[in-house]
Amino acid sequence: MSETAQKELPRLQQHYREVVRKQLLEQFGYGSPMEVPKLEKIVINMGVGEAAGDQKKLDAAVAEMALISGQKPVKTLAKKAIAGFKIREGQAIGCKVTLRKARMYEFLDRLVTIALPRIRDFRGLPGNKGFDGRGNFALGLKEQIVFPEIAYDKVEAIRGMDIQFVTTAKTDKEAKALLKGFELPFNN
Repeated sequence: MSETAQKELPRLQQHYREVVRKQLLEQFGYGSPMEVPKLEKIVINMGVGEAAGDQKKLDAAVAEMALISGQKPVKTLAKKAIAGFKIREGQAIGCKVTLRKARMYEFLDRLVTIALPRIRDFRGLPGNKGFDGRGNFALGLKEQIVFPEIAYDKVEAIRGMDIQFVTTAKTDKEAKALLKGFELPFNN
């Protein structure tokens, strides 16, 4: 393949291949480079409770998430009816997107370098919370306006989102070391 035909790797993917993989290989003493944990996918989920009464709010959330992720989200449906919240089974009440490969690394880069530093009173991610015991990490953002793709003036409502990092790591310690290698700012 010629150099012009070969696409340039995202910055963090290159960083993983050249730096992080070697650090983890030394730190945990894996027998093979293939044993080194890697980031498999990033899932972004946005619940829009107000969508039960107004589907336009869900459409706005879908459009914002498409801008943030660079990929078209899918609408998530209610699994069961909840009368107190006026939600029927099968009703669209949120949206999610699963990022893999280049888009995943580009989103992670924007999250670490641009979005997280824009959070008010941000003191780092809690390093002892958010891990599930199987090497995956979840974090929640309170507002979507920390991403530069979202025009603050055009936002009708502040919405939060959940971001899950799915890794091939077997333990939380390995996953935390991997995510620290990607410059995620843990506070402990």
